[in-house]
Amino acid sequence: MKYLNYLLQAIIVYISFLLIKILGIDISRKIFIRIFRVIGPLVRTNKIVVSNIYRIHDTIDEDGINKIIDEMWSNYAITFVEYVYLKKFNSQQNHIQIKNKEIIEKIVNSKKPVIFISGHFSNFELMAMELHKSKLKLSAIYRPLNNIFLNPFMEMLRKKFICPNQIKKGVTGLKDAINDLRKGRSLALMIDQRLSEGEKIKFFGHDAKTTTLPAQLALKFNLLIVPIYLKRKENFSYELEVFQPLNFEEMENNNDNKTKITKELNNWLEKAVKKNPGQWILTHNRWK
Repeated sequence: MKYLNYLLQAIIVYISFLLIKILGIDISRKIFIRIFRVIGPLVRTNKIVVSNIYRIHDTIDEDGINKIIDEMWSNYAITFVEYVYLKKFNSQQNHIQIKNKEIIEKIVNSKKPVIFISGHFSNFELMAMELHKSKLKLSAIYRPLNNIFLNPFMEMLRKKFICPNQIKKGVTGLKDAINDLRKGRSLALMIDQRLSEGEKIKFFGHDAKTTTLPAQLALKFNLLIVPIYLKRKENFSYELEVFQPLNFEEMENNNDNKTKITKELNNWLEKAVKKNPGQWILTHNRWK
């Protein structure tokens, strides 16, 4: 039954992608925003969305909740449509404005790898794309889709238009990541997803199993951690904000410091989510 559902999902996605290609990006955005706003609140995961909003905002009224829900499903719709046009985004030079671009230039010139961390904000795929276009030697760590009929296609898109060097999460992926660091490649990864074997760290005041990989690698290899944040603007263009690198070279490589760094990264992530919660992946059960 599970695989039949996956097949049906894949068929719907592929037909939708074909329709989006025919209609064009502007018309498709308008149509799919309406579709997602109507269907989204009816699906089971919308309960998770409401629960997550309450965790982010201690006090929020019903109008505020509905506004964030509308924004989130609109964000999903726009991102879904833009997958069809990744080639176009990859070839454009000015669609994404980089704030604090000099930090990227300094990293490129240093020829030393760093760890870029972020969350699933707006069209999150564009972050690794833009970093790769900035002449950085980069590998992006990703989690494969559960849907076996969609995942090969998504992996192809990511390798062809986002970042050629993709590392699958897992034991083998960790070895690949370490090898790439030793070759001078920076890493980019998301830190906002729940891990079954993560460390319980407070996130919006509640324990959440959190990846400690950035902290472990930073301590082991004496690397800078660079937070980045992508915001979609009203005209469907983007701003990629690059934050000042976090330096932990004075810290000893031990479990206490690993936890301390991970807490600091979660604190940064909280602030990033609060900037625009409607552009975050609120359907993910982060505190499960």
